[in-house]
Amino acid sequence: MESPAPGARLIDGKQIAAEVRAEVRDRIAARVAAGGRRPGLRVVLVGEHPASISYVTGKQRAADEVGMDAETIRLPESLPEADLLALVDRLNADPNVDGILVQLPLPDHIRPDPVIERIRPDKDVDGFHPSSVGRLVLGKETLQPCTPAGIVEMLRRSGIPTSGAHAVVLGRSQIVGTPMANLLIQKGLDSTVTLCHSRTRDLAEHTRRADILIAAIGQPRFVTADMVRDGAAVIDVGINRIDDDTDPRGYRLVGDVDFDAVRERAGWITPVPGGVGPMTIAMLLSNTLTAAERRDAHA
Repeated sequence: MESPAPGARLIDGKQIAAEVRAEVRDRIAARVAAGGRRPGLRVVLVGEHPASISYVTGKQRAADEVGMDAETIRLPESLPEADLLALVDRLNADPNVDGILVQLPLPDHIRPDPVIERIRPDKDVDGFHPSSVGRLVLGKETLQPCTPAGIVEMLRRSGIPTSGAHAVVLGRSQIVGTPMANLLIQKGLDSTVTLCHSRTRDLAEHTRRADILIAAIGQPRFVTADMVRDGAAVIDVGINRIDDDTDPRGYRLVGDVDFDAVRERAGWITPVPGGVGPMTIAMLLSNTLTAAERRDAHA
């Protein structure tokens, strides 16, 4: 894969996410105009985790903007696990709810796995249910995890070829790294994938062979220029806070990639912030609409 121009072309996640949201808004408007109901999304927030409050607020605002029937259900930190499971049961049974998202992390006394597994797979707009994961691995129709699906959309809309490309994924989390690798090998994307992690030997030898390098390891500026092949597409999933006395907040956000150095070698690169982040919410909205359409088709 060769760079389309000297230096890296910036992949504008904000712009691409805006395009996806506009398409979702138009599809919802057409659906309502034809007599259909607005897709229903319920976001459940337990406790007062500051980052979670910020994420949930952004999700609610975006859902409102595209015309969804969206509601954030805020619950106290002390909520018993059994009460949260009972709420999920009620949302599962509600015919006006198409998508259920329980914001993570949960308080320490609530186990995430039983909660995730309680959500009906056809309403699992996060794509975390074991059934959703299994169907993704098998290449069957399912609701895909939002961040990996958003990265695929970024690659497609940026004209970055995936068929036959060597993609290297840094990080094996169940939220990004592992589903990302599973998506890229599917028919239609057809990449050859290397999944690297903390025990991978000679890591830079792998990353330097990548046509597409996806960094999702949670270590600020870990990927340096000498780890990147000339002309590669570099997708930075990381969001890390580092101290910065020049910023009024006392910190600034950086990715897992040393952006300034790597952009001189890469063919394409995502910024942080403004890269992958906006795509996650856009794909949540897309998943919710898709869930509504599939439920109607099987009604």
